[in-house]
Amino acid sequence: MEVEIDFTKSAQGNADYYFKLSKKLNKKSEGAAVAVGDLEAKRSKIAAIPKPERKIRKIEERKWFEKFNWFNTSKGMLAIGGRSAVQNELINSKYFESNDLFFHADIFGASVVILKDGLTASREIKEEVAQFSACFSKAWENSMSSVNVYSVKKDQVSKSKEKGSLGTGSFLIEGEREWFKGVGLELCAYKEDGDEKPCIVPASTCMAMGVRKFVLLKPGNVKKSDAAKILAKKFNYDDIDYFMQHLPAGSFSVKE
Repeated sequence: MEVEIDFTKSAQGNADYYFKLSKKLNKKSEGAAVAVGDLEAKRSKIAAIPKPERKIRKIEERKWFEKFNWFNTSKGMLAIGGRSAVQNELINSKYFESNDLFFHADIFGASVVILKDGLTASREIKEEVAQFSACFSKAWENSMSSVNVYSVKKDQVSKSKEKGSLGTGSFLIEGEREWFKGVGLELCAYKEDGDEKPCIVPASTCMAMGVRKFVLLKPGNVKKSDAAKILAKKFNYDDIDYFMQHLPAGSFSVKE
């Protein structure tokens, strides 16, 4: 080990210099040890804090009809309805086939509802779809308790008339209609064992299926967002947006 000697100082002077230097270095070393100890203690505390559980939401593959309002009847038949005038137009032009039935509430501002293979449906199944059509109309937003609904075949629905074209989502209906008078505005939400998501269907569908535990929804005074939160809590399904998408516009009465 090499040691520098200051020849301008005496031997005692050099010894005093290195003695004081060693004391200063010892203090720095002690301070560094304390700092390292503090850092280790902080690291241990941080490591002891439980890490929040990361929830990974599974991205589900949506079926073609899930972009619309939809439900399966008590006999498993698919009914789809438009969420806007543009969707009403799309359903009529792309998804309305010759064996289907067209449903519409008898009120300005209503979803076009198509029952796939509807020509084979019984009156009871048609009544379920009529109730779905009634619920997804201005009648709910206007807090009505019931509304009339009609159904027609594909060849009775058109987009043109003699004096010009109809607006987006509007259609010309010709011929005799099948009527469903005084259809009650009632939906039910339920979730049975094995179901991944709650279902929201016409109350008549719930009754036909024999569902025992459900939440009955009618026009009322509860805001749609609050109704969605109530249903999310009830069914332990925290995707509020799911309920917002599957409920009609307006306010609600929520009853178990």
